[in-house]
Parts: sequence; C-alpha cells; structure tokens
Amino acid sequence: MFVFILRRIGFAVLTLLIATFLAFVLVHLSGSTPGGVALGQTATPEEVVAYNEAIGWYDPWIVQYWNWLVQVLQGNLGVSLIDGRNIADDISKRLPVTAALALFGTLFSAVLGIVMGVVAAVRGGAVDRGITATAGIMLSLPVFWVGVLLVYLFAVQLRILPATGFVPFNINPEAWARSLVLPVLTIALTAAAGIARQTRASMSEALTQEHMRTLRAVGTPTNRIIYVHALRSASLPIIASVAVQFIILFGGSVVIEVLFALPGIGQAMQAAVGTADLPFVQALVLVATLVVVVVNLALEFSSRALDPKLRAA
Repeated sequence: MFVFILRRIGFAVLTLLIATFLAFVLVHLSGSTPGGVALGQTATPEEVVAYNEAIGWYDPWIVQYWNWLVQVLQGNLGVSLIDGRNIADDISKRLPVTAALALFGTLFSAVLGIVMGVVAAVRGGAVDRGITATAGIMLSLPVFWVGVLLVYLFAVQLRILPATGFVPFNINPEAWARSLVLPVLTIALTAAAGIARQTRASMSEALTQEHMRTLRAVGTPTNRIIYVHALRSASLPIIASVAVQFIILFGGSVVIEVLFALPGIGQAMQAAVGTADLPFVQALVLVATLVVVVVNLALEFSSRALDPKLRAA
C-alpha cells in the first residue's frame, strides 16, 4: 500500500509538472510578451525589448520554467502585469469563492442525483421513465439559461435572494450564504442529472446481482438490501461521477461567476486571458491542475478503501 501511494503521488507530481510546462509553452507561443502587456501600446519597441530582457524573457524556455518553478516552491507566484498586484494574494482571496461554489454545488447535486437514481432503480416502471426523462431535460438545459431563469424567479419576482454579488463569510455569514444560493442551485440542477443517470445504472446492476437475491431469500429487510448492500456495491461509479462533477464545476465555473458577479477563479481566468496577463494565466493553470490532481488522488484512494479487489491488486 505504501508503494502504491508513493507511485500515485509521483504520477500526480509528474502530471502537475507536465500541465504547467505546457501552459508555460503556450504562453510563450501566444504572441504576447510581458513587456508589451505591462508597458502598453504607448511603449516603444526598444522599451518592450529592454523590459523583456530584464525579466529574462529571452532566456531558454527550460531555464525560465525552472526559475518560475523555484519561485512557486517558495510561494511566489509573481505579480500581475496589468496592475502589479500580488498574484498569490489575489488567488487566495478568489479560491474560497470558487471552492465554495464547486463544493456546495457538488454536494447538492450529489444528494439530488443519488436520490433520483435510487428511486428510479428501485421503483421502476412509470417512476423510472419519469425520472429518466426529467434527467434528460435537466442535462439539455444550458447552465446560463437556468441561471437567468432562477434570477428572474427568486430575485426579480419573489425578491428573496440577491441577483448578483458576493459577500465574504467573515463579513456577514448570512449574506454570504444568500449570495451563494442561486449560483449553487444553477450548477446543481444540471449536474444532478448526470449523477442520477449513473446512480440509476449502477443501482439497477447491483440489485440484480446474485447475492442480492440471496439476501432477499434469507429475509433481509428490503431497506437494508437497498440502502446498505446495493448502494455500497454501486458506490464506486457513483463516487467517481461525483468527483468528476466537482472537477467540472471547479474548472468550468467561469460562466456562473460572470453571470452572478462572483470574484472567483473562473472570473480571474477570463480576465487574465482577455488581457494577456501571462503570469496570472500560469498561476491559475497551476491552481486548477493542482485541484484536479488532488481530487483524482482522493478518488483513487477512496476507491481502494471501498473495494477489497482493488486493495488486493
């Protein structure tokens, strides 16, 4: 087990290095330079070249990447080319916004999707067809459209929730929670459909297994068969589906953050790409990749903990 953990951590570190190096290469191939972005259009070509030379932009790529990596390991992500703000400080303020959005969206969609999938698999018939059709409709709805509809209903018509904006938790916990309700509902309603389909398929397969028929034959209560044995047997693909949803929600939150004016990682990425803020783009790729790697590690370790066959492999 110890060797397995070391191997997986090694693969995770390698993935992180490859992803950040590819981002580094794409930044250099983008056609923009730090001098051109930082000095603006009024700068002369000589001033741009002098700025780039001063920061080592013309050094070999591997040297630049190594220097950047050393700075990252020291906790220094650089400064923005646009306004000179510290990138690490800015990301530390934005990360809790995106993390809360992805975490609560995943939790709500997991609960809703698992309930829908279990009910569909257990009840069958018209209930199953109705839930399957509902999940299909939820999957087909554009997230942006769902958000606009929720804003119109709860913010414009009922006036019980704010339409946009974000309040930090340390300033007003109640306002913080209220500012997250509509964004979380928006992403959870569409994400729950995929989890519901996976849960239904996994539960339907688990309920037809031989040992389930044996449990029924010996008089095991139905609720115990469904919610203990069958759900545990179907848990691995369900957990994987939930983990994938978290990664998607964390990395694809830009539409929601822009729609609801949330100062998160997605909004920062859009702004950094739009303004060619190269150090900011590299730092955000690093953070996003790190989250994906950590979630994948947690998923793999939890899968081995739940499945004896994987532990024995």
